[in-house]
Amino acid sequence: MSLGAWAFVMTLSFSRHQYVEFVFDQKVETWLKLHQNAFEFFSGVPERVVVDNLKAAISRACWENPQVQRAYRECALHYGFLIAPCRPGKPEHKGKVEQGGVHYVKRNFVAGRDPEPVQEANRAVRTWCNTTAGLRTHGTIRKKPLEQFERIEREQLQPLAAAAYEPGTWKRVKLHRDCYVVFERSYYSAPHRLIGDQLWVRGGLKDVRIYTENHEFLAIHSRAKAPGERHTHLDHLPAEKVPGMLLNRPWCQKQAAEIGPTTSRVVQALLDHRPEDRLRSAGRLLRLADTFGAKRLEAACTRATAFGESTFTSVHRILQQGLDRTPLPERNASPPASRFVRSAQDFARQLLGARSWN
Repeated sequence: MSLGAWAFVMTLSFSRHQYVEFVFDQKVETWLKLHQNAFEFFSGVPERVVVDNLKAAISRACWENPQVQRAYRECALHYGFLIAPCRPGKPEHKGKVEQGGVHYVKRNFVAGRDPEPVQEANRAVRTWCNTTAGLRTHGTIRKKPLEQFERIEREQLQPLAAAAYEPGTWKRVKLHRDCYVVFERSYYSAPHRLIGDQLWVRGGLKDVRIYTENHEFLAIHSRAKAPGERHTHLDHLPAEKVPGMLLNRPWCQKQAAEIGPTTSRVVQALLDHRPEDRLRSAGRLLRLADTFGAKRLEAACTRATAFGESTFTSVHRILQQGLDRTPLPERNASPPASRFVRSAQDFARQLLGARSWN
């Protein structure tokens, strides 16, 4: 067995048959996975599990009203067993697993054994549970644990749940002003109406779920694959923040193409502009469709392009003044023929000044 490992031991109270597994930590998710492995080893679930007051199981030890770790409570509800914590400071309450379980494993399996990889140690100890430990005559019941288990106790266990419990980690968090909670160095959105409130986050293997302080379900996100990732539901954000979240070049190009070809060319010109970044101008131009409609925006872009003024300001002014409804002048149309640029009367007024022309 590898040095520095812990031994998890679950001993059935009637037969004294037991499950043993070595691990390197006492994290909550490890504790829950060990229960799953033990129940699968026994092919059933006991009605009641007596546990020590380790932090992975009991967050606040108390004889009258112990506070069970939230993920462990969820695991118990999934498999249908009762959690019975030992009385604090009373190790005799866990005598079956302590003397005939943990101490027996140390003396019989671990003692004198050369260090080995934990995977090999776990394979070996499972065989040991069904042979050496299971076939010995137990000092208290004076019977062989494995035989008692197979003959009587197996049928008394509750059936396994249809699906294995997915371990989850619970954490109490605050919803920050940017509408995100922080869980394991990644960010997940929650409704902005709850900014400043304390929420609960449950991190599973594939998803992250967010609940109110009173256990009301709020949201589900995919689990972040790397620290720093942001997972956002747009309906969690204030309405004025949503356009900024959507604003990027592909989105602008897609929206412009849906409005019309000229709008698409104007937006692309803004996106291609150098060296100033005109992404925000492109976004503002596209939002004009919300006020004036897509058809009018396309017409305004067409008019602005015809006069060589395809900027946000020119398009906006055309829409405000209703010029998009004015027909464009025909191409190559020349002004009416005239011998002089100015009329004869204008010329006369210039010569005579304020004097009348008779």
